[in-house]
Amino acid sequence: MGVILGIIAVVAAAAFAGKMVFSQKPGKTLDGTRLDMPSAVENANSLRGNEYVVQGRIDDQLRWDPDHGQVISLRVENGDSGEFLAIEIPPSLSNINIEREQDYAFRVRFREGGIAVAEEISRL
Repeated sequence: MGVILGIIAVVAAAAFAGKMVFSQKPGKTLDGTRLDMPSAVENANSLRGNEYVVQGRIDDQLRWDPDHGQVISLRVENGDSGEFLAIEIPPSLSNINIEREQDYAFRVRFREGGIAVAEEISRL
């Protein structure tokens, strides 16, 4: 009798876990001014102090340090071509698991030197 109850509990737990995994909704889209990639590529320093929303696919993790956060490369589609934007992700957002080859939206603010720093991240 105990074995049967154990099997039923395991099956119920597996069904519940499967439902949780497969019913996860994608992240929310972020509202705001869309980043003009040609302007960012030409002179990102001119964008400093401004906030933009950009979305694309994670190309690579360029640097990671637990005290300073990480820097990722985001491939942003621009018509027939794609351009790359490096985004610094501060330690305050380190609880978000960034995965290569996945689509994300970022709210970024450009700091001195034209460095895009993430303020909000949403997986699409």
